[in-house]
Amino acid sequence: MRVGLMIGMTALTLAGCASLAGSQARPYLAKGAYDARQAVPPPPPAGSATAERDRAIFLATRRLKDTPRWSLARRDASKAGVVDAYSCALDVTPSRRATPRLASLLERIARDVRPAVSAPKRLYDRKRPYQVDRGPICVRSGLITALTPDYPSGHATWGWTVGLVLAKAQPQRADAILARARAYGESRVVCGVHNASSVEAGRLNATALVDALDASPAFAADLAAVSRELDAARAAGPAPDPARCAAEAALLARPLS
Repeated sequence: MRVGLMIGMTALTLAGCASLAGSQARPYLAKGAYDARQAVPPPPPAGSATAERDRAIFLATRRLKDTPRWSLARRDASKAGVVDAYSCALDVTPSRRATPRLASLLERIARDVRPAVSAPKRLYDRKRPYQVDRGPICVRSGLITALTPDYPSGHATWGWTVGLVLAKAQPQRADAILARARAYGESRVVCGVHNASSVEAGRLNATALVDALDASPAFAADLAAVSRELDAARAAGPAPDPARCAAEAALLARPLS
């Protein structure tokens, strides 16, 4: 019963990616073309040096509760708002209206990300950090969070996938985009809902998935169109709020611990 509900909750969570319905979108990859269980190694065993490092990071980052970084992590908790998270890095605010080709591309990618996250989660069934050690988390521990395993992080997989795709579309801004993508995943550590190694596994998962997407001619064509669209949207303006971007940059420049 728990496994069946867990699978259903995972699907519901990822269905909200990019604030898109996604129900009519077709994935880029054929079924079975990418098996995340082969790309993502097992989580660190309990008691190992890496697992103990995860526990220490979880406990140390609880001090961030109610700080500005905690507030950013709460905003990053919404997969639906992922494109807005990249506004400052892109110097343009994407939206379905301003960047419809990007919205369409993300609809399709979300369908590829969903099984790439659910398969290794089911395989490894790792507990989330707050289920091992006590400490505040920045989101409500509802059914989806409590019943879906920790490893790999779905948010980190999604955020790094989007970051890699945007960096391909806007290579001149790749450094800023990938820095924001890394912070998006680290927000799950700040929130206390994922271990650091689970976020690292999410980035690994995303990197392998995007490598698979690169073999798709349809993805390549859509990516080229998105590149042109983002350039045009930036030229049309308006630019993101400079004060917001400066504050975010200063915040993300600080180490978590």
